[in-house]
Amino acid sequence: MPLDVHVVTPEREVWSGDATLVVARGVEGEVGIMAQHAPLLIRLAIGPLTVRREGEDLFAVVDGGFLHVTSAGEGTRVDVLATSVTLAGEIDAAAEQEREADAESRLASARDDAEASAELAKAQARLKLRG
Repeated sequence: MPLDVHVVTPEREVWSGDATLVVARGVEGEVGIMAQHAPLLIRLAIGPLTVRREGEDLFAVVDGGFLHVTSAGEGTRVDVLATSVTLAGEIDAAAEQEREADAESRLASARDDAEASAELAKAQARLKLRG
């Protein structure tokens, strides 16, 4: 029995369809969702999102947001409501390396720069996914 998965940002619906497994990183650790999962709401961290499906899996990086799971009757729905989503094929490695270097430079001069820390985490997550 497949999951009904919807990955959305405030700007667009990134992807929707059936899947067998969704794996995401919450602020308190990684979570895997399969059919008939208990209802759940977690806050997402900056990190990878994997949607396992028949054929080709979907790989992305989310920049925070929420993951919401509902199960009713025989169906389970997973909504990934993300601040930003970058699909693996959309990642520009050169731009992410530049973003990473810029964030590291900013952190070297001001250690408590939360924005630079977040930008560094985003760049590193995208580069890791890109391989």
